[in-house]
Amino acid sequence: MDLNLLAVRGLVKVSGVSSSPTRKRPAPSASRLLAYTLIHQVNHEGAYANLRLPNLFESSSLDERDRAFVTELSYGTLRMQGKYDAAIARYSDRELSKIDPAIIDILRMGMHEIYGMRTPEHASVSQTVELAKYVVGESSGTFVNAILRSALRDESIHSYPDEISRLSSEYSHPRWIVQSFYDLVKDWSRVESILMSNNEAASPHLVAWPDESTQEELLADGGELLSGTRFGVLSHQPPRNYLAVRERRAGVQDRGSQVIGETFLQTACAIPLSHSLSWLDMCAGPGGKAAYVYHSLHAQRPADKFTANEISEHRAGLVAQVIPSSNVIVGSGQDLALLSQKYDRIMVDAPCTGLGALRRRPESRWRRTMEDLKELVVIQRELLDSATKILSEDGLIAYVTCSPHLAETRIQVADFLYRHKDFEIVNLNDFVSPEFKHSVQNDGTLQMWTDIDDADAMFMAIFKRK
Repeated sequence: MDLNLLAVRGLVKVSGVSSSPTRKRPAPSASRLLAYTLIHQVNHEGAYANLRLPNLFESSSLDERDRAFVTELSYGTLRMQGKYDAAIARYSDRELSKIDPAIIDILRMGMHEIYGMRTPEHASVSQTVELAKYVVGESSGTFVNAILRSALRDESIHSYPDEISRLSSEYSHPRWIVQSFYDLVKDWSRVESILMSNNEAASPHLVAWPDESTQEELLADGGELLSGTRFGVLSHQPPRNYLAVRERRAGVQDRGSQVIGETFLQTACAIPLSHSLSWLDMCAGPGGKAAYVYHSLHAQRPADKFTANEISEHRAGLVAQVIPSSNVIVGSGQDLALLSQKYDRIMVDAPCTGLGALRRRPESRWRRTMEDLKELVVIQRELLDSATKILSEDGLIAYVTCSPHLAETRIQVADFLYRHKDFEIVNLNDFVSPEFKHSVQNDGTLQMWTDIDDADAMFMAIFKRK
């Protein structure tokens, strides 16, 4: 990577670097500089790590080993920055709010190399100091060095006033998220297991889209069968190494989403029908489940009509990259009744807090708040109400979230059934893959867990009229 080019692009500041010929110019490794660039863009520019990192890799000359290092360093730093912020505050004589945000990001990276990676201590400190000097200026090096040296010397055991405080600090999750998991499972050791799984790096899960590619084709490029799925592959290498993925004949999709898509299809097609069906993915962006359902229908029920709706034009464009654009519409899910179109099968993959995908979206835990939850619950309710207005008489509604939070799952389901007494839940035990029957709850809904299923903690309830 050309570090000067990065500076020109505004990704780093180098104004503090001396041009004196007698002073050696700071020279951080290209991999650490790229990791810093990603972390800075995620924390301060609203970027999404899983979307931005591939673009940064494309413009770099890093080899596979360095790319793996960047991924581990950047994702680990983003996941654990709550823990590292507490450590920085402990060792610094300045309040965090008075420290340059760039220095905080760099210190977080150094902390992760110290606490979470296998980098030799001298390399962790010296390279982090070099990065600070390059990005912020020579004077920052002394401060960064002092903080990291303090972290290396500190062997004390820190006490916590309660279990929420301990788990929040040690596993780097906001307190409200820790509390929400306890509200669900009522067991602190189980909560710790969930938090631990959220901090583990996840290998890519791939899916072969029917009539476009096959598991065998993907396996020929590397990986192993992804158990519990019909078309999935567990990859041990970057998805871009697969020809079918590059040609958009296969996708990157977590096991949890694949199980949701397949269970929806199995349930929706279980009732013998003499006519073709109309299907709607009400909140389709960025298109993973839409692609799974569309290509499966195209292979098994070509006469059926599939429509993907997305409120965001940008995200609708992403959907149009994986299914025909003629099947994509742009609009608010709450307003679809205005189109006077009825659908037999509707999937409401609703906007949610994303607490079930924290291992793959490390920044999400710091972006979502309880206020977001309150707003999202209202949107979810409105989308479900909208679905009832455009559902055909014998139709089905699948309500899906990538969150196990009670307010977004079982409470939302109970509220829907209370307000729509002509609907009932379809028991998914008869339709889910045998490997995930344990995930079907007593009320017939499906709740997966990252620590148990090696999958995003997806939730699904399917409703039908009585």
